[in-house]
Amino acid sequence: MEPRLLTNKQPFSYKRFFLQWEWMLVLLFLAITVMNMNLSEFYWDYENLRDATMGFLDKAFIVLPMVFVILMADIDISVASIVALSSVIMADLFNRGVPIIPAMIICLAVGAICGWINGMLIVKYKELSSVIITLATMIIYRGIAYIILEDQAAGSFPDWFSYLGWGYVGPIPFILIVFAIFALLFSFLLHKTVFGRHLYAIGNNPTAARFSGIRVDRAKVIVFTLAGVMSAVTALFLTSRMGSTRPNIAMGYELDVIAMVVLGGISTAGGKGRMIGAILAVFLIGFLRYGLGLVNVQAQIMLIIVGLLLIFAVAVPRLKLGRNGARKT
Repeated sequence: MEPRLLTNKQPFSYKRFFLQWEWMLVLLFLAITVMNMNLSEFYWDYENLRDATMGFLDKAFIVLPMVFVILMADIDISVASIVALSSVIMADLFNRGVPIIPAMIICLAVGAICGWINGMLIVKYKELSSVIITLATMIIYRGIAYIILEDQAAGSFPDWFSYLGWGYVGPIPFILIVFAIFALLFSFLLHKTVFGRHLYAIGNNPTAARFSGIRVDRAKVIVFTLAGVMSAVTALFLTSRMGSTRPNIAMGYELDVIAMVVLGGISTAGGKGRMIGAILAVFLIGFLRYGLGLVNVQAQIMLIIVGLLLIFAVAVPRLKLGRNGARKT
């Protein structure tokens, strides 16, 4: 009697491959590119497109760990406040005489501590949702930033510090290279490691994951700490690009980041989505705003367009599920 092999692999299907959400994002990106080219003759310029990435890639660093957070069916709306607090502490320390390199390290440490606090509170008070906890810490972190600097600006950084936000390696922006490295690392961690598979399991059913031996609380603390660290990385690049900092920097970043993740196909119910979708959404929304900005489209109109894209991102998969359910019945 020949042994039977059990496998969960499905035969390759071109239809299933090209119906993936990421291909829809590619089509949307092409449509937006064509639209922007028709709106402005200056859009399709290599230097303009290259420089445009500097305007939105700083917040893209937070998108990477936010994919992990939402995959677990959680949310973190304190990331923008962590950006502000990390940046303010770094600038304040530098102005008090601390060398810039130690101040940058402390900036990253502050982000890690803030993220760790979020994670510990979430696993400690399971009866409270991550929305409530990170809403509270969002207010606290931003409030501490205001206590430190009030309404003042801090800066006067050394000249080389601006290289983070404005520098090039050959013809490529330095920030783009750093983002590509982090994107590869986070993609590998999510799709090629046991830790990544645990995140999907937690998002699908945290109770079942816990009974399967997955250390759910530990994974949550790690993910929220990563979100804090990457928020501090954003603080470094944003502060470098601005040349100074204030307690109100990065206002609204948390909404932009969540919008990019959701548009990228990451299910807010948890357990579904891929990193490549979120990365595509970063560039889709970034170049959409850049193109519309060339023709002076009001910021409110841009928000409406991004909102419509989010509705589209949520509605299309549900329509697909609805049709499949109708066939089964």
